[in-house]
Amino acid sequence: MLGVKILLPVLLAAALFGCRTNSSPEQQVRDLKITTDVKAKLASDEGLSTVPNISVNSTNGVVTLSGQVDSDAAKAKAESIARSVPNVARVVDNLQVAANASHRSSS
Repeated sequence: MLGVKILLPVLLAAALFGCRTNSSPEQQVRDLKITTDVKAKLASDEGLSTVPNISVNSTNGVVTLSGQVDSDAAKAKAESIARSVPNVARVVDNLQVAANASHRSSS
């Protein structure tokens, strides 16, 4: 939890000095808070072992998830967690389910 407290001010400063021109500073701060909250909820969910592979971005309340997860269930859970965060208007799920090496046939 201490990491989030340290990371949040750094991320807020980066957002405030970023190059976005399509969002007000207030919306940029809101989006940064959404991104941070989604990442924190994903990290606190012990059932998601693929959290390090998930990228989270938020623009105007729209959260985009991308990266790889190990199952359809993990993909659905990550999307559900993102939707549960306050101020999320919509979730774009670009997560890919990684091919399981055990399903490949060996020659």
